[in-house]
Amino acid sequence: METNKRKALGKGLEQLFNSEQLALESLEKVEERIIETTNKNDVVEIPIDEIRSNPYQPRTYFEPEALQELANSIKIHGVVEPVIVKKSIHGYELVAGERRCKASKIAGKETVPAIIKDFTDQEMMDIAILENIQREDLSAIELAEGFQKYIDATGMTQEEVANKFGKSRSYITNLLGLLKLPKLVRDQINTKEISPSHARVLSKLDDNELIINLANRIVKEDLSVRELEHLSSVSTMPKRQPIIRNNNRPYIYNSYENLLRDKLGVKASISKDKIVIPFDSDADLARIFEILNVEVDDD
Repeated sequence: METNKRKALGKGLEQLFNSEQLALESLEKVEERIIETTNKNDVVEIPIDEIRSNPYQPRTYFEPEALQELANSIKIHGVVEPVIVKKSIHGYELVAGERRCKASKIAGKETVPAIIKDFTDQEMMDIAILENIQREDLSAIELAEGFQKYIDATGMTQEEVANKFGKSRSYITNLLGLLKLPKLVRDQINTKEISPSHARVLSKLDDNELIINLANRIVKEDLSVRELEHLSSVSTMPKRQPIIRNNNRPYIYNSYENLLRDKLGVKASISKDKIVIPFDSDADLARIFEILNVEVDDD
């Protein structure tokens, strides 16, 4: 019976990571599904020191007081729900439960209960984004960095990413625009001194010195978003120029890309002088070569 459950889980996860379903799910539902369909005998204790964060995790800051509260609870009750990990070359990578791991370490625990599952790199990236777009305590900069890494790794467009995670194209565009702000201002956003709404207004400006001055005024004078918009609307205020995209790309390339996607099962991209075919593992690369009927000499 448990074998059937685990097979059903695998199928469920495969369905979860398609673009239509992912936008409707939450990490909590993914965790619940994994825990509910895992035999208790498959929950194992693993050393905390052998666990590292999801490499695609954009979140870098954890509230110390909240971690301490969780650590105090763990001292009394233990870790109620197991963390979920993926086996890696050196130890394990976290899929879900980073706060539980950090708090367990604070509580003096050497091991945590864990469920070990196999996830692809693509799924690990999906999970990291899925987890953090649903967290109110994640800074806009951390989230923007997460989306940028996702786009760089997958080659997906902003519109495709927006559709996959149930966001609007403008939401993704505005979020990524924050990464152009000076580091000092990005740090102020990370520490919540400047709100995401203030940050979006600043990101439309094109003078770093001016942006920093306005950012400092937001902190010192507690400027409202409306006051900031008024200050930034002055006609002499330099604005970022909209990006003019090259529309000379042959339309037939879209058809070619769709054909490659249907044939290979991955999103290939075509430019004027090259074709890019992404893969997420050696096995996936071998699969693509097999489909293309390319023989590789192992010698």
